Parts: sequence; C-alpha cells; structure tokens
Amino acid sequence: MGSIAVDDATLSRPPFKVLVVGGSYGGLSAALNLADICSGRAARCGPDAKKAALDGTTAAHDGPQFAVDITVVDERDGFYHLIGSPLAFADEAYAEKCWVKYEDVPALQQSPNIRILRGSVQSIDQERKTAKVLGAETGPEPTELEYDYLIAAAGLRRVFPVVPQSLQRKQYLFEAGDHIRAATANRHGVAVVGGGAVGIEMAAELKLVCPELKVTLIHSRDKLLSAEPLPDEVKDRSLELVYEAGVEVLMSHRVDRTEEFIDNGHKAYKVYFTNGHTLVADCVIMAISRSVPSTTFLPREVLNEEGYVKIQPSLHFPSETPNADDHLAIGDLVKWSGIKRCGGAMHMGYLAANNIHMRMKQAVSGTEPTYLELDEIPPMIGLAVGKKAVAYWPTNGVSSGEDVNKLFFGDDLGFDICWNHLRLGGYDVVKA
Repeated sequence: MGSIAVDDATLSRPPFKVLVVGGSYGGLSAALNLADICSGRAARCGPDAKKAALDGTTAAHDGPQFAVDITVVDERDGFYHLIGSPLAFADEAYAEKCWVKYEDVPALQQSPNIRILRGSVQSIDQERKTAKVLGAETGPEPTELEYDYLIAAAGLRRVFPVVPQSLQRKQYLFEAGDHIRAATANRHGVAVVGGGAVGIEMAAELKLVCPELKVTLIHSRDKLLSAEPLPDEVKDRSLELVYEAGVEVLMSHRVDRTEEFIDNGHKAYKVYFTNGHTLVADCVIMAISRSVPSTTFLPREVLNEEGYVKIQPSLHFPSETPNADDHLAIGDLVKWSGIKRCGGAMHMGYLAANNIHMRMKQAVSGTEPTYLELDEIPPMIGLAVGKKAVAYWPTNGVSSGEDVNKLFFGDDLGFDICWNHLRLGGYDVVKA
C-alpha cells in the first residue's frame, strides 16, 4: 500500500492506520475525504472543494499533511447505489450501472493509500485497537488488524429485494435479472407489499419500466409512509403520485399469507388478507422493512437496545468507553435524529474525516482538537414516484412534480448525483 505526500515534520513517524468498516456512502465518504485532507487537498465533500469545482479549480486544505494508510473492509466487491434498488430490480440495463466494482472506481485508483479488503469484521478490541477480519479470499480463519482510528460505517442489513443479497457484481446481475423476469411476467401482474419509501418507489419504477404491467401496492395502514414522522400532506401527496403513476393501491390491507399455485403451467401466487379479500399475482414483492444494524462486531457497551451505535455529536463512541475519541460511527447504524438518508451518511463521513485529522494533529503536536459536530436532523425526505417525486423539508414544506424528481434524483435515481458528490469518477472526471 502506498502513502501520500507529507510535511517534513511528520516524516519520522509511521503512517496512521485507519480502518473503515463498510464501503457504502458513509464509508467511502470518510475514506476519500480523509485521504484528501491528509494530502493537503480540501475535503471533496466540504464547501471549499465544492466552490472550487464550480470555478474549475482545486482547493487546498490549510492543515498539516500526514501519512495515512486507510483500509476499507466491505462484504461486496464494489460500490452499490442503494437508492437505485427499486429501479435496479425493474430494469436490467440500470442494474448494470448501479453496481461498480471497486477496481473500476477511478477515485480509488487515484488514492494509493486506500486499500479495499473484501470481507467482514468479526469483532474489535476497543482497548487494544485491533480488529478480527474474515477476508473473503484469505481462508476460514480471521486475521487481526491493528488500527489507530476506526470508523464503523457498515449500515443496516436489509432483506431482498430492498437490497441484493449477492456480494459480487456478477451474481448480483443474475439475481436482478431473475427477479425482473419473474416480476414482469404480465399475466396477473405483480403485488408489492409495503407502503414505505421502498415499496412506493419499487411499485412506481416497475410501472414506469413496464407500462402494460399491472402493479398493485398493498399497505396495512390507512396512510402511506406510516412509519415515518412526516406531515400527512407528504403521505397524501405520495398516494396521489402513486395513482398518477398508474399503480393500483390497496390501503388498510394486511397480508395474512400467500400460497403458490400453478396456473396454466406457470407459477402464480394467491395473497390472502386478514379482511377476507384475496389477490392473484405472478410475483409478490415483500418491500416491508426489516432492517437490522450491522453492529454485531462492536462492543455491547456502545450500542443501544436496538443495536444502533450511541454516538456523541462529534460522531465518537460514548465517552465512558475505552479510546472513545479514536472510534467513530457514521451512517445508518448510528442512533441519531432524522430519517436515514444517503446525504446524511456522506455528510457524516466528511465530519468523521475532519475529526480524525484533528486527532492526528493532537497525536503529533499535542494540539487540542476542535471537533466538527453533527446537528440534530429534522424529518425530511425525497421520494421518487415514477416520473415525478415528492419532497419535504421543514423550511420549504412539500413540493412535488417532474421538476422535483429532476432536482433530487436526476435521470437515474440519484446515481450520478451521489457519484459526483463523492467524486468517484476522480478529480478529472465528473459525470454530466
């Protein structure tokens, strides 16, 4: 692994070792922003870099440079655009775009001090600052990695088809293709169970890609997005957009069971509801969230009763735990206010990178760190519903329409927006 350019004052010490657990929005944001700062470049997700990009220039970071070796441990072999799942499981061409192998991400190739290790962290010793890592290609026994700083960014474990279960791009494409063919058989149509964000987007994307397909969205409550702390206006407008997209809707219908049967030589399903109604479909998609934090590798003391990491505003582990200032958590696995969003995860990655750099300064020069802190996040959402979208921000209220979809998601459910925000195409390439 290579190391980056440093100031003369830090040449005498070995590179700082940073372990990032998870390679999604938050993990990559933390790794890339930290690599930027340590090399004397403004953090790519920070205001200085964004302003410079608009001017066609490159901004510098005025802090000291440090040699750093960053290891990102991830179970997948590439960056997967989680937001794009509803479309990835409706359109095979988009599925190809949605998963980019790490070796094909230019930003990582431009960062020789970032190493991607495919595998999973089994446990950490917070006091010794070591992690047991089970590599995907290193045999059945875990290896021990030492680190100076750790960032937990492993996200949530979500069920299929909310996210693919495959860990390699090749298998994922087979998984997506099989699902798409089953869902678009176009005899009895497809039933999507769950009126949360994923269910709404999945039903609408299927209808958008296959206009002739009968798509029915089923929800057990009388309002969509019933689990989210959002105004009724958002939920009502979401329902209107679902209807406008051509999706049929069954509200207040709780699924009791589904039974598979053979219909003219083809597999089909009969859905039974607790109110006595039934529905026949070629495919039943369970879009009900059963997300669990991926935190089993962390000490119990840093977790709440639901398994989320209890963080300080500086993103550090609880202060009463060993070496708390050397351990941070970001993204969906933290206990914090607001609805889980990729934008929040990427912002946390930027904050974590800055705060680790502060710790490096303290280690070298004794400078007392002034940490960046995460503000409380109010409920907010951007929801793609076919060609339109609905958005809610407390300061701006509710907005919806095709222009809102373009603003929040572009033409590809936000892939290019996220790719460009993280500058995954490298510093010379920004997707148009």
